[in-house]
Amino acid sequence: MRKAIVYASVHHGNTEKIVKSIAEECQVDLIDAVKQSDADLSSYDMIGFASGIYFSKFHQSILKFAEKNLPDDKKVFLICTYGGSANYKSIEQILDKKHASVDGKFGCKGYDTFGPFKLVGGIAKGHPDDKDIQNAVEFVKDLKKYKEEIEILGRNVK
Repeated sequence: MRKAIVYASVHHGNTEKIVKSIAEECQVDLIDAVKQSDADLSSYDMIGFASGIYFSKFHQSILKFAEKNLPDDKKVFLICTYGGSANYKSIEQILDKKHASVDGKFGCKGYDTFGPFKLVGGIAKGHPDDKDIQNAVEFVKDLKKYKEEIEILGRNVK
């Protein structure tokens, strides 16, 4: 099963830490939406979208990338890092239009110094930490296991 993660990691590299660890352990292609606004995703069986949360939304580059490049009816998964709380609504609105099925969501705290948080030295210092990163890797591995189990069950039913 071929997987890609389209990501944006702008301020502190929180999301990039996670997706690079996933790519090392799970054979996933990475596409940086900030540096690359176009890509052919048609050959991927599953596509992840990963971003920090900015004003309760996925980064604008991710939203534009998904709107422009995501083929219809794809299986996707979502990953976010956040100072406050996880919020998937912005990307889910685009995925609904594309008739994509979301197979899983993962979120974890990420160091944040935006706006008033800068005055107090930031929040969620030290995150994502090793445990957060390992949980993200396990999340993607479990997606693969789940997909393989479904395929095996499908073959057994026929």
